[in-house]
Amino acid sequence: MANIKSQKKRIITAEKARQRNRAVRSELKTAVKKVRVAVEAGDAAAAQDAANKASRLLDKAASKGIIHKNQAAQRKSGVQKLVNTIK
Repeated sequence: MANIKSQKKRIITAEKARQRNRAVRSELKTAVKKVRVAVEAGDAAAAQDAANKASRLLDKAASKGIIHKNQAAQRKSGVQKLVNTIK
């Protein structure tokens, strides 16, 4: 454990950020999973709606630095390709 006051604060801050980032990443996985489930069910409208929501979440995570912008772009592309298979 650190002895320096500022370092103790950084430890606490870093842990809060880690928990927040973990929650956001989990939310992203759930959003992409909803798209996959809708595609498997063959529901084009629900799949497109879920893809739009997932796309928005991915962009938000990328802008906040939780995932890299190229990673967000790749995931968005993959999600949209899935949706296009049932259109």
